[in-house]
Amino acid sequence: MTVYTTMDSPLGELLLVGEESATAMGGTALASLSVPGQKRGAVVQDGWIEKPEAFTAIAAQLRSYFEGGLTHFDIEYVASGSEFQRRVWMAVAAIPYGTTLAYGDIARQIGASRAAVRAVGTAIGANPLLIVRPCHRVIGADGALTGYAGGLERKQHLLDLENVHPGA
Repeated sequence: MTVYTTMDSPLGELLLVGEESATAMGGTALASLSVPGQKRGAVVQDGWIEKPEAFTAIAAQLRSYFEGGLTHFDIEYVASGSEFQRRVWMAVAAIPYGTTLAYGDIARQIGASRAAVRAVGTAIGANPLLIVRPCHRVIGADGALTGYAGGLERKQHLLDLENVHPGA
C-alpha cells in the first residue's frame, strides 16, 4: 500500500511517499522524497493513503538533518530504477556529509567509461530520493553547481547547510 505525507522544511513543503514494510524503522520504506516544482517529482495519486504517522521516524531524521544534528540517514528505501541507476545511486549515497564529488568521479567509481558521464548525470537526475540520497553533493568537474532536479538554489542551500563551498 502506498502512503504519503507532507512536511515543512527549509526547502519548502516536502512530499514523502512510501510503501508499508515489515523491516523498515517505523514500518515505512521511502519510495520518493520531492520538493515543490521538482523536475520529475512525485505527485499524489488516486489510491494513495495520507498517513503522516507512517513517516514519523523519517520526518524526525529529516528535521535533525535540517537542524545540523544528523549527517547520515538510516532509512529503508523502496527498490527502484535500472541496474545502472542503482549503481549510480549507491555511489551517490556513499558520498560523505560535507563533501562533494564530480560526475566523472561517480562514473569512475562505478567502473563506467569517461563517455558515460552524461548517463551518470541522467541517472542522478532520476533520483527519486532528494536529500536522503544526496545528489546535491555531486557537482561539475570545475566545481560549479550543475543539474539538480530540485533547483540550483536548493542545491546551494543543502551544501551551505553541510558547510560545503565548491569552487571557492
